Order: sequence, then structure tokens, then C-alpha cells
Amino acid sequence: MNLPLPDPLARAYSDTLKATLCEQIQHAGGWITFADYMDTVLYAPGMGYYTGGAAKFGAPGDFVTAPEISPLFGQTLAHQAAQVLALMPQGSILEFGAGSGKLAVEMLTELERLDCLPTRYEILDVSAELQQRQRALIEQKIPHLATRVRWLTTLPAQFTGVIVANEVLDAMPVHLVVWQDGQIFEQGVIWHDQNFAWQARPLTAGELHEIARELPPAASEDRQADNRYLSEISLANRRFIRTLAERLQQGVMLLIDYGFGKSEYYHPQRRQGTLMCHYRHHAHDDPFFLPGLQDLTSHVDFSAVAGSALASGLTLMGYTTQAHFLINCGITDLLARMPADHAGSYLPLANQVQRLVSPAEMGELFKVMALGKSIEIPLRGFVSGNLRRML
Repeated sequence: MNLPLPDPLARAYSDTLKATLCEQIQHAGGWITFADYMDTVLYAPGMGYYTGGAAKFGAPGDFVTAPEISPLFGQTLAHQAAQVLALMPQGSILEFGAGSGKLAVEMLTELERLDCLPTRYEILDVSAELQQRQRALIEQKIPHLATRVRWLTTLPAQFTGVIVANEVLDAMPVHLVVWQDGQIFEQGVIWHDQNFAWQARPLTAGELHEIARELPPAASEDRQADNRYLSEISLANRRFIRTLAERLQQGVMLLIDYGFGKSEYYHPQRRQGTLMCHYRHHAHDDPFFLPGLQDLTSHVDFSAVAGSALASGLTLMGYTTQAHFLINCGITDLLARMPADHAGSYLPLANQVQRLVSPAEMGELFKVMALGKSIEIPLRGFVSGNLRRML
């Protein structure tokens, strides 16, 4: 792989995490699940990708998210939040993984314009370094609203309002499962010849096995010579939804991420899975490259998310593409607030909207799912483009 090399300090950082992983593997008897590996490289305190101090977002980082692409993303999302907050005068917003803080800034700015500010804007982020960046940006851009924002270290026992998780589910640990010759295996990680390596072990019992044997690969009639099928199962996503369902008293969860429904996620042609790594704007498939310096992600199985939600007493209020959601919520109207004859300002915004809604960019791969409790009205973001049949 022709990937940029890290500087000596960054490599030493990665080597320290690598040593920690080696000890973890040794203490576990020589083998750990990939979910445990992923959890450590992303979230080990002070050493993981999301808990360390390296730049992650924008040009100096490894990837770009929708709030970084355009202020119109957060402003448009605010219109959906406003519809829900209007039903509960004491409602708050809870954002998971707030990144640079740009989404919070744009949502609060637009909600103030709509005269629909939340009682509080709460942020739950595992990175202390990112929390500092978020505070600095909020105090710089919207100092008069800074007192409404507070940072949490744990989930509140109860919550009423709007929960926002933009590109959060894809960064939760996944188990790698292999279906082959009528058997099910779990792909784990070992330390061999001074490197991390793969090793599969039979999967015969437990929650992961129960889920795996009900998925399409287990019943596949594919008779190719190589009938090996590898994919991901996220127990973490399921537990996350169940926990939020317990805490949510009234309101809506907005989940925005790239992924598919079950039949497309486990399509016969997707036999290598969806696991991807992002390093300095290069996408590749080696999760053992420079642990702690690259992001590891997996597409989201939205059918599994919806199933966990319904089993936990939530209502599926909508599921559509990011393009349909943003257009339904009025992103083109927000773009029109900028006069088209102001080319220097209008054209960049128009290009940004194109990236957010184009099928060739983020428009179709990214989906938006709304899960609700004690909310009876149809949500604005899902008035057209219903994809529930794909779940």
C-alpha cells in the first residue's frame, strides 16, 4: 500500500498501542475477537484513535463528515429537530460523537433563528481532546449560547428530546463472522511472527451465534467452489439502541450513517464484508496498519438496528436516504437564502449541497433512520423517499 508514513512521534504512539494489544492477546490465551481489537485501537484510554490527540476531521485528518462539508447540513437537521422540540417545551438535544463541534454550532444557530432553542444541548464524546475543540469552537462562534451546552461523561438516566448520532454506529466494534461449508466461525486476532494475524475459531453458542445462524449467508444456496462468506455483526449497535430506548422518555433518535438493510448488507456479492480503514484520506482494508493512527469502520446493518429498536419499545418513524431526508427538510430552501448572483458565496454552497445529496457522493449510501417514543406526528424528513421495504 502506498500510504503516507507517520512521523517518529506518531509511530511511537502506535507502537505503544501495539504493545498493549499484544499483552491483551496474551492475557486472553493468544486470541481475541476482532470486536475487542477494534474497541482497543479506537477507544483505549489515551491511546485509541478516538481518545488520542491526532487530527481526525477535515483536510489535516483522515476523513470528512457531512458537518465538515457544509454548514447547511446542520442547519437542515435543525429543522427536523425543531419539529420535534415544538412538541416538548423542556426538550433537549443529545449529540453523540460531536466531532469538531460544527454540527452543534450550526444546529443551535438555526434553532435560534427558528425561535426553537432546546433547554440544553448535551454532548457525549469519549475524546477529551475533541471536547476541548468543541468548547473552543462553540465559544468562538456562538458565545451567547455556550451556557446551553454541556458535556456528559455518561448517559443521563432519563432523556426527553432529540438524540443525534451522525456517523456513530459505523465506528462501534463489530465481530467478524465467517460462514463456510455449513459451519460458522468467528474471525479473531492473534500475534504471530511479530505481526497481528487472522485466526478463525468455530462459533457454536451465544448471542453472536444465534444471530449469525439466522442471517442470509447461513442459508445461502451458493454452490461456488469457494463458498466462504465473511461479514460483520455489531452487538455493540444492538446494545446501544437498547440502552437508549431505556433512557428515552419521549422524543426521537436520528441515526445518520452509511449502510444498508439486511438483504443488501448480506448480499451474495458482498462476501468480503464492509470493513474499511481510513488514514489521511486513503481508504484501505488492512486493520492492522498503524494501530491507533487510523479509523476503522463498518457499514451499518439498519435492519438489525430497527429490530433492536422495535424489540425495545421504540417506533420506527422513518428510514430514507440522506438525499431525501435533507431535501424533505428544506436544504434547497436554505441554499436559496444565499442570492445566486453572489457567485463567490453561492457556488461553494451549491457544490457542498451536491456532495451531500448526489447519488455518486453521500446522497444514497448514507441513510437516515428515525426511532421515536411517544411521538405521534409524521416527521418532516421522511415525507417522501420511504425505504422501509428495504429493511
